Amino acid sequence: MIQETILVLADPDDPHIAKLRRRLTSPKLVVGKTLTELSQAASEAKVLFNWTGTLVLFREVFAHCRNLRWVHSRNVGVEKTLFPELIESDVPLTNGVGVFSPALGEFVLGAILYFAKDFRRMIRNQMAGRWEEFDVTLSAGQTLGIIGYGDIGHEIAKRVRPMGMKVLAVRRHTSPPRPSDHLVEKVYPPEQRLEMIPRCDYLAVAAPLTAETHGMVGKTEIAAMKPSGVIINVGRGPIISEEALLDALINNRIKGAALDVFDQEPLPSGHLFYKLENVLLSPHTADHTPDWLDNSIELFLEQFARYQKGEPLLNVVNKKLGY
Repeated sequence: MIQETILVLADPDDPHIAKLRRRLTSPKLVVGKTLTELSQAASEAKVLFNWTGTLVLFREVFAHCRNLRWVHSRNVGVEKTLFPELIESDVPLTNGVGVFSPALGEFVLGAILYFAKDFRRMIRNQMAGRWEEFDVTLSAGQTLGIIGYGDIGHEIAKRVRPMGMKVLAVRRHTSPPRPSDHLVEKVYPPEQRLEMIPRCDYLAVAAPLTAETHGMVGKTEIAAMKPSGVIINVGRGPIISEEALLDALINNRIKGAALDVFDQEPLPSGHLFYKLENVLLSPHTADHTPDWLDNSIELFLEQFARYQKGEPLLNVVNKKLGY
């Protein structure tokens, strides 16, 4: 078997990279967090694995790699990974799709229950020592709309359907997403999203960030939501207009929002999202399960085994579309 050189953009002392070294004994593994550490081996590298490297470093190292056959990114979103030279090259790019999806599906389910049962009010009353009866909402029979019905959207639907919820979805391709997928009642193309949104009690955003999805949920879309509607974002912050969302939340034109992603991260101190009672805020950690880094390493190892055998790689990104 021909020895491969793998460049890994990471801190050489990262414990997960130590695991990678233990598992990959035959390839030559070169790990570094600066161009100086990586440039000498770049010309012979066939595989480039971006574990924690910045876009600047990734782009610099890529420019020195003349014999690459495959690039893998730990992340799912590749909006900070794609740059013109990579897009125009013939080198396939794969990402971390599948590693994070179940956890994000559970976050959406949790957010639905949080608002349906008014857990914030329960906690507030408990802390105040106040016994105050109030009505709660059943999720069964309500409708969830999913913007971006890919792997994450599918995991969301898998969790809400057994609760008796109806599922609608916006998807770039409206053909059935999977041969055996009967989770979605109707799939809409992006240009018909305003037909779907008024039907929804909850709206989950799970799309990748691309030129097409940037600002996809703006003032018009938020205005189309039910006054009792809740929006949940596990995609990327800029897909939703922050200005329009804040205006709707402050003026109680929608019931609430559960947000794991934001325009600017970390969210600046003093931002209004921290202060609003109708916002459930997660610091982009809804998918940070105890094993997510281990699972990310396992996915790369599975991919590398496929690569060595000449088998099709999983999660190949359409670099022109951005996902």
